[in-house]
Amino acid sequence: MSDTDFIARGPHHPPLREDTIGQALDEAARRWGDREALVSVHQGIRWTYAELRARAEALAGGLLALGLAPGERIGIWSPNKAEWALTQFAAAKAGLILVTINPAYRLSEVEYTLNKVGVKILVCAESFKTSAYADMVAELAPEIAGSTPGALEAKRLPHLKAVIKIGGAPRPGWLEFEAVPGLGGSAEAERLARIEPTLDRRDPINIQFTSGTTGLPKGATLSHRNILNNGFFVGEAIGLREADRLCIPVPLYHCFGMVMGNLGCLTHGATMVYPSDGFEPLAVLRAVQAERCTGLYGVPTMFIATLGHPDFAQYDLSSLRTGCMAGSPCPVEVMKQVIGQMHMAGVTIAYGMTETSPVSFQSGQDDPLERRVSTVGRVQPHLECKVVDLDGKTLPRGEAGELCTRGYSVMLGYWDDAEKTAEAIDAEGWMHTGDLATIDAEGYGNIVGRIKDMVIRGGENIYPREVEEYLYRHPKIEDVTVVGVPDARFGEELCAWIRLKPGVDAEEVEVLDFCRGQIAHYKIPRYVRFVDAFPMTVTGKVQKFLIRKAMIEELGLAEAVTA
Repeated sequence: MSDTDFIARGPHHPPLREDTIGQALDEAARRWGDREALVSVHQGIRWTYAELRARAEALAGGLLALGLAPGERIGIWSPNKAEWALTQFAAAKAGLILVTINPAYRLSEVEYTLNKVGVKILVCAESFKTSAYADMVAELAPEIAGSTPGALEAKRLPHLKAVIKIGGAPRPGWLEFEAVPGLGGSAEAERLARIEPTLDRRDPINIQFTSGTTGLPKGATLSHRNILNNGFFVGEAIGLREADRLCIPVPLYHCFGMVMGNLGCLTHGATMVYPSDGFEPLAVLRAVQAERCTGLYGVPTMFIATLGHPDFAQYDLSSLRTGCMAGSPCPVEVMKQVIGQMHMAGVTIAYGMTETSPVSFQSGQDDPLERRVSTVGRVQPHLECKVVDLDGKTLPRGEAGELCTRGYSVMLGYWDDAEKTAEAIDAEGWMHTGDLATIDAEGYGNIVGRIKDMVIRGGENIYPREVEEYLYRHPKIEDVTVVGVPDARFGEELCAWIRLKPGVDAEEVEVLDFCRGQIAHYKIPRYVRFVDAFPMTVTGKVQKFLIRKAMIEELGLAEAVTA
């Protein structure tokens, strides 16, 4: 094959798994029944694999009793809890499609999500930090209080039939999570036993929403085969093995937690350890020491915060061996500290996207340090990657272009959006990532930029167009453009340039107040500027790079650009 036809291919071993998630749980219970499957430190919960399977089946029976059927959607809106994982496995057992909702979402976002995919039952936490989930749901569907669970009729949420609450005081019309398993009886157990053999590994089992370049989020639809295999191969790459204990402080709603974390452990007989509801450096340190964790996941900012905690030196982290850092580039010095001070000699770097389940490139434990910090590793097993130019022509090794991925990990498509699916996945099955990359002669990938107008803030992907679409609703705003500007702590922050309607005035606080409680906190612009005009091309397109340049100069962010 010539350089001009270069396609990087991962190895063909170990073989792909061809089981469903429910079958994988059955196998784990058979092989490692007495071994701890899940430890939720902040909840004081410890379940073995045998208990996890039994609890998942009981919950699945309760969900069937509420009227759910295979292929229907169940939403989960909660921070990291044992109930989150239990819902994940129960849904897989019953063939329900789990819709994972970002815990940072606010009213307009969760309303759109629930309606877009037709969520029939929603499981949500009572609250977390400043997010009063149950109150927000009640605001969207005040009919809940006077409803019978399973027979809800809500005007703004027409598909929703029941709401299940984790924790908090009882509420009229709500089911308590712990009561749901008891709704199922022998009839539901028999029905579940009939359903499971009919499920196929290629069936959709998860919908994860990704921010859209043209406004509203899209529901990436993933199969058992997509995510079970990806969790398995990420686990292989970090050297995960039986009896390992993996600390998972990354959010479960995202592939990092539920796929790389939960399913990685499930397929290797390792223990999932949740240190806290949401990331807290001290909780990570305590959990690693107390549970003798051998692996740790996180985005670079999490590792930086943990290393920088004032009590870091007081904790014994010598049990750690491996882990994974993903979500954004890792600074060399941080990687050195993670290896040296946290004992994680086997730590790896990974790259991917929700639409590819997520990981397509990952470094190896034996890769030199320089390779682990300057690249995103090599192509994962059973996947192919290439770099193309704007015309779709495959580029030679080392040349920058759009990264494309093909193989088992590519999503089934965007839920109920054939047009966007066709834009993302071409006729030959290549997922066009929108990221600019190079692949060198040894097969190492490097992400050098983004074709998509995406901002990465602390590991969270933000598409400015989604924020712009929301700000357009403000009655005083005529036009708005949102860009990312460098930030030493989060990597990037959002900046909104706003043109007001003629004859009106506004203050920055009005814009921020308009966002609070309606969109996720990380999508709220850090900087707001009122301007008379945007820099434009002759064809009328906003030159966002000039806005970014102007803000870097105004805010003195030149050092953050190179940090």
